[in-house]
Amino acid sequence: MSPQSAPRRNSSGLARDIEILDLLGGGEAMREGGLGVLRVAQLTGRDKAAISRALATLADAALIERDDTTQLYRLGGRLYALAARTLESRMVAICRPYLKRVAQSTRETTHLCVLRGGNVLTIMSELSPHEFRTTGWEGVTTAAWRTPSGRVLLSDWDRSSLERWYAEHGHDRPIVGPADPLMTEAGFSVLPTPPADKAVITDFDTLLEELSRIRSQGFALLDEELEGGVVGASAPVFDLNGRIIAAINVSAPKIRMGDRLPTLGRYVAEAAAALSEQLGASMDTVPATTRPR
Repeated sequence: MSPQSAPRRNSSGLARDIEILDLLGGGEAMREGGLGVLRVAQLTGRDKAAISRALATLADAALIERDDTTQLYRLGGRLYALAARTLESRMVAICRPYLKRVAQSTRETTHLCVLRGGNVLTIMSELSPHEFRTTGWEGVTTAAWRTPSGRVLLSDWDRSSLERWYAEHGHDRPIVGPADPLMTEAGFSVLPTPPADKAVITDFDTLLEELSRIRSQGFALLDEELEGGVVGASAPVFDLNGRIIAAINVSAPKIRMGDRLPTLGRYVAEAAAALSEQLGASMDTVPATTRPR
């Protein structure tokens, strides 16, 4: 047997584990809330005892989990976390030329943002070529309720999920970091306190109103809400299942962009849609109310 045709070491065991993961991610498991040992054994044609051991091993690794009440197995949190990290890494690699193109076209600072609990994290920035410009916010987190990118990232959530999220995060500080002295000493500038009179979101009802507006027009706008004299626009990036996974955000001095905000919003939405398609999204899977106009 040639080296090319020789079976890989432990490949059969891995293949069996992958088969189980595929079943737990399949339609029947999704409908039923998981699969039991006997059902997995039936579907794979394998011995029940062997399946039980395989499921226990996968559960120990947190790749799957068992419901204490139903005793059914489903995909676990670690698997989702690994998948999210992989998608985010791929998105960052693909996104750079899109951000550069937007920054060059608008001549304004452009960001790629994701949701982290109650906050928005900027994971990539392209700076404006102007000397007078907004700064890059890579690594800085801001309260999602106070930012256009945060609202974009929440705009495909259902009401009950939003209620739970707002109860926990609706009163988070507008700017979360860099705020402590150690970060300032490391070279980060202290960010200004957002002007309270510019707040768009004051309670849960105003959050719902703003999210409805975002879904209707396909983008969100910022008018000095985070910092006096700064405006911006954000639009959603979708994955292949039509879910919002990131936001492209453009920020600029109001003196340069203030009278063109709707036009900027539409342009950012078009750029975000192009990136979404590159990531595998199809407009057929994107809800009509969140598609860019």
